[in-house]
Amino acid sequence: MWRDWSGFFAVSSYEVTHEREYNAIRNAAALIDISPLFKYRLSGKDAVRLVDRVLTRDATKIAVGQVVYASWCDGEGKVIDDGTVSRLEDTVYRWTAAEPNLRWFRENALGLDVRVEDTSETLAALALQGPTSREILKACTDGDIGSLKYFRVKSFKLRGIPVEISRTGYTGDLGYEIWMESSRALEVWDALMEAGRPYDITPSGIYALDVARIEAGLIMLDVDYTSSRRAVIPTQRYSPFEIGLGKSVHLEKAPFIGQAALRKEAKKGPARQLVGIDVDWIDVERLHDEVGLAPALPATASRVTVPIYRDGIQVGYATSTTWSPSLKKMIALATVQSDCAELGTKLQMELTVDHKRKQAGVTVAKLPFFNPPRKTA
Repeated sequence: MWRDWSGFFAVSSYEVTHEREYNAIRNAAALIDISPLFKYRLSGKDAVRLVDRVLTRDATKIAVGQVVYASWCDGEGKVIDDGTVSRLEDTVYRWTAAEPNLRWFRENALGLDVRVEDTSETLAALALQGPTSREILKACTDGDIGSLKYFRVKSFKLRGIPVEISRTGYTGDLGYEIWMESSRALEVWDALMEAGRPYDITPSGIYALDVARIEAGLIMLDVDYTSSRRAVIPTQRYSPFEIGLGKSVHLEKAPFIGQAALRKEAKKGPARQLVGIDVDWIDVERLHDEVGLAPALPATASRVTVPIYRDGIQVGYATSTTWSPSLKKMIALATVQSDCAELGTKLQMELTVDHKRKQAGVTVAKLPFFNPPRKTA
């Protein structure tokens, strides 16, 4: 099954269902094509100044070989997009994004000695995620992949093909992302599949990735928040503090876009927050039993917004909901009023049963839901 991702054909699922692909992420290794990400290369003596001017976190502290995750905002401190920035050399950075950002980066590079290139089509990327991913890379790369630390990037040769490998991913598990010239992508894919056969490597699509990223508490643009560039009304605009990215906002660093507004918000606190939601399955069963039905698990993760209530008054909404095969429970990412965001808070989430709107009990839970030690070990 295929879908559109930034103008590219992307696989939703290689099989009729995504269960085996999801299980590969959590129990073996999954190979996922993430080439449709927007990718930019920044180079020049003022590259760090541009990154620091746009990013909410202190770019001067990013070491060569380090990868960071953060957001960037408009002048009012509302998030435009989020992604990773890798410092490949002293004056060279790779920036990934969910949406096109070339104009924004170049506009903010005015007066700086920096070159901003869109490498989205010339640079391919594959995500190798799961417990056996390290062993697969050991079998087909020429360097010491075992020494690559979490959120670090390094150059290797993979069966003779020059690649950069970062210990990053969107699954919340042990995993790597491999970056290479687009013309060599098929060779790299084939080499990984060959090396991964003894380790049960499985090509995996977006359906499986969606379940894993919700378990990992990772947000998605256009699902869990809206870019401020497309927001129509104020409630569609989010600050980093409202979508779980407050730790990546360094208010005391050199001036950056949105800094003044974010300083004000930090003093008074955000009006709403991203939280995890545990759904009371016994309550779900009860609601179905009342009408003579058995509860049916959703086939895929849901990206449909669902209201959340406290004592009959709406206080937020779930944005990403899924059954977690690893945790054996129904979970969601949600945005709720800050006075409802404390861990353990009892709320209710709307649930449709026999075409009627019901309310199931839910509890505010800690994020991430799933965080195995192997991810960073």
